[in-house]
Amino acid sequence: MLWLLSILGVLVVLLGLVEVFHTLLHPSGRGRLSRLCVVGVWRTVRRLGDKGASMAGPLAMVSVIFFWAALQAVGWALLIYPHIPQGFSYSPGVDPSRYNDSAEALYISAVTLTTLGYGDVVAVDPVIRLLSPLEALTGFALLTAAVSWSMQIYPALARRRALAIRLSLLQNSGYASKLDQLDAAAVTNTLEAIVADLVEIRVDLTQTSESYYFWEANKDLSLPASLSYAVDLADQAGQSSRPAVKMAAALLHDALDSLAAFLSDEFKNDGGSTEEIFQSYAKDHRYPYRNGT
Repeated sequence: MLWLLSILGVLVVLLGLVEVFHTLLHPSGRGRLSRLCVVGVWRTVRRLGDKGASMAGPLAMVSVIFFWAALQAVGWALLIYPHIPQGFSYSPGVDPSRYNDSAEALYISAVTLTTLGYGDVVAVDPVIRLLSPLEALTGFALLTAAVSWSMQIYPALARRRALAIRLSLLQNSGYASKLDQLDAAAVTNTLEAIVADLVEIRVDLTQTSESYYFWEANKDLSLPASLSYAVDLADQAGQSSRPAVKMAAALLHDALDSLAAFLSDEFKNDGGSTEEIFQSYAKDHRYPYRNGT
């Protein structure tokens, strides 16, 4: 029975490490359980209104980090449990019989994982003495992973917000209606810059899919609320008689279609056409797509 606990412990530890690997290190990988955790938090917290939605992304990240830590703590506790209490030397005044073996194993695992160090117990079992530094190293790696995850997410959010602001400014200036009055090179450069931004955002969503679940309270910062104007720009530019502008419009249409297909496949935004998918995307983020839709 005890050896089964050890095997189960190894499996739980490996499961936790695989989740971290696929979420952070694999360029387009997805930790399945971590993804379920993120989606669950998003769907639950979003129901609380705008304040809840604004906390969904950060809260989802914190929940996943705690989930990873819990997997490691429980997994290592299962490895430690068969060695409680005979595998440890307790300080004078500490009676191990007063404590539940399962709780004691979890306590020792958590203290080791957080690298806090013991003040009341020392491992004497050779196996545990070998495993303890490995668990401490795992805990340090988990902390590093949490920090690096934050560093990956927020630059992606900054790029998404920058494009949303660019589209909002263009919309406020009536840029689409003035395309024929503007220099072809200037229009082409503007459209190609939007194409580059859209491609970058698609890559961001591929590598850091969790960034999708960050909701913007300011409409001008929300890409789902601004994408309709990118479609308008592509449609208007596509009607131009100038070849360079038409080519840039075709590129923009392709970039928008690519982003829409990705949103549909990855985040289950419903719809057949690009605009229908973007409308679902906007609805998912509590914003109208256009004209109140």
